[in-house]
Amino acid sequence: MMATDTSSTTEVGSYFISNYPPFSQWTGEAVAEIEGALDAVGPDPVPLGMYLHIPFCRKRCKFCYFRVYTNQNAQAIANYVEAIAAEAKMVSRRSGVAGRKLEFVYFGGGTPSYLSSRQLRFLRDSVAESFSWETAKEVTFECEPGTLNLEKVKTLSEIGITRVSLGVENFHDGILEENGRAHLSPEIFRAYDWIQQVGFPQVNIDLIAGMVGETEENWAACVEKAVEMQPDNITIYQMELPFNTVYSQQIKDEGVASPVADWPTKRRWVSEAMDRLQAAGYHVSSGNEMVSNPETDRFVYRDNLFRGSDIVALGVSSFGHFQGVHYQNLDAIEEYQSAVDAGGLPINRALRPSKTQRLIREFVLQLKEGAVELSALDRKFGVRVVDEFSEALSNQQNAGYLEVDDETVRLTRKGLLQADSLLPEYFEPEYRRVRYT
Repeated sequence: MMATDTSSTTEVGSYFISNYPPFSQWTGEAVAEIEGALDAVGPDPVPLGMYLHIPFCRKRCKFCYFRVYTNQNAQAIANYVEAIAAEAKMVSRRSGVAGRKLEFVYFGGGTPSYLSSRQLRFLRDSVAESFSWETAKEVTFECEPGTLNLEKVKTLSEIGITRVSLGVENFHDGILEENGRAHLSPEIFRAYDWIQQVGFPQVNIDLIAGMVGETEENWAACVEKAVEMQPDNITIYQMELPFNTVYSQQIKDEGVASPVADWPTKRRWVSEAMDRLQAAGYHVSSGNEMVSNPETDRFVYRDNLFRGSDIVALGVSSFGHFQGVHYQNLDAIEEYQSAVDAGGLPINRALRPSKTQRLIREFVLQLKEGAVELSALDRKFGVRVVDEFSEALSNQQNAGYLEVDDETVRLTRKGLLQADSLLPEYFEPEYRRVRYT
């Protein structure tokens, strides 16, 4: 989707940019690149983090495109956790990793909070034999409201979680049910109360603008409720229709019209939410995120992901980046566990981006934050960024999406609301119209 695209309907496709080159270009042939990178000792190591994928959920949401498994029993979860621990041990012994400390950790899913308190402690203890996050600056943990209880929230604090992210999405029970969410609004408020009782350095809640069935009145009410809750961070996504969701299949197989609000409506709803949240004291941290205190409410995982830090990937379909190489694990749980049981790293595909591609990656991802400090990228890559991207910057400045001066590229509100649609213009020509995932 290019900056000049005039389409307003939310069609089937991937719009949210989280890496470069596109995932569709990563290959099994390049797995040797990540194997070599893990064995290389860098002269000046960058920060090291971890993405740990928990693929279990109570239900599959109709808009979900992640690799998830529902209705898994305790033994299946135990087997998976044991595989993660074995994978962690193998990774920690590689020369490029050995002896390095984690600076940030992200538990994503799926639903990490699907695990019981006992399973969470076992996960922490088993992984801790290879990696410890006790001294990490941030340990983020995604939660689905209906999977929490007070004991489990206390367990999260005890195992070192510093940033809880609660997947609220909406406060209207009918909309939650229509979109296939496993929780309803009473569970949101109970879970949030437990989180407040226990206390965490940072609490984030997620909302989604444009869920199926959304209305003007309900969206405004959702924003008001978020203001009342006063979390440290509020993340607002715009509803999309990636290729392998339930809604996308219905559109393709049954020929039904897109049930999701159009892009102008979603962008307006997010803009209205930004205005209301700013009036309540929040600050814009990216096109998706509002924070209460920009000095203390730093999303360390995002900041490092967008700046080329090393991230080891643990778990089925998990994504990582190490010593300049992108990689992803096998995306079927049976294959993942078999590979680990056989004593090998369960890596499915990889790609070593060129220097130019690494520059593009960091520039476009940082642009999603709303502003790019040019001097930092100029120094890192030995180029003048405004010259490298002169045509795209000129086009988008003339269109009112951004402003450029000697120090910064800064998105306007118009650009911020559709940042992902602007980014492919900075891609190399051969990647601008390929399938992203």
